[in-house]
Amino acid sequence: MSPQFELHPLNQGFSWRPHEGPFRLFNEAEMARFDADGFLLLENAVDGETLSALRAEIDPLEQAEEKALKESEEGRTFIALPDAITFTVHLVKQLPAVRAFSKSKIFQDITHDLIGPNVRLYWDQAVYKKPENPKEFPFHQDNGYTFIEPQAYLTCWVPLVDATVENGCPWVVPGLHKLGTLEHKLMDLGLQCMEDHPEAVPVPAKAGSIVIFSSLTPHRTGPNLTRGIRKALILQYAPDGARMLGDESQMNLMEDDGTKGIPQDDPTRQFLILKDGQPAP
Repeated sequence: MSPQFELHPLNQGFSWRPHEGPFRLFNEAEMARFDADGFLLLENAVDGETLSALRAEIDPLEQAEEKALKESEEGRTFIALPDAITFTVHLVKQLPAVRAFSKSKIFQDITHDLIGPNVRLYWDQAVYKKPENPKEFPFHQDNGYTFIEPQAYLTCWVPLVDATVENGCPWVVPGLHKLGTLEHKLMDLGLQCMEDHPEAVPVPAKAGSIVIFSSLTPHRTGPNLTRGIRKALILQYAPDGARMLGDESQMNLMEDDGTKGIPQDDPTRQFLILKDGQPAP
């Protein structure tokens, strides 16, 4: 194994399972590419009217988050920094358009093909990278932040404006998702699983596209060197029954049947998307 990275201590015996049909949205070649690379770019997936409605709802909430950061005693919240990058979380609890979008047919079809017949929303947040922010967000896996079992869930990265190399689009490392969760270390701007990788590729995406990648795909976002705000909505989906094994106290929580961890089924924000392959009520 490359000296650049090590496996997460909770990553024991992981094996990537190729996806099998029948598929609703993707064809066999696309699914084979996802299994090989750990990501896909789905273009022209969201119409302009929907994007406008999402921005109209999210922008005021993000502005309130920015204001709170500036007024806080610490001047930051973990990896959120005023005038640099904000993370506005749990939007589905507050914003009707975001909640409806997270359950819409496009995500039902994506998650059916890439997760299975029983799917929940796991996490949602808006990430706004501010103008002329020269810092990049380091390489990480989403499952490196909070260890979820099963390890392979799904991130849908939705650009609300065009995401370019110049304003901070995602960069991904193809193929490494097959190793499972890697060890991460805390840096000033978040967790990092590697400093760099020679095979990393940028994934610029027009507004209305969706960058889809595994929770195990190492990725980063570059600096925003433009004068506009790079706006993205992140929706993450996990198999129904997924559990969080994020720290020692959570590891010690155990059900009567011996199952460890915290169920990810908060009804206010981790609601069902699909039940037995059909839209959840």
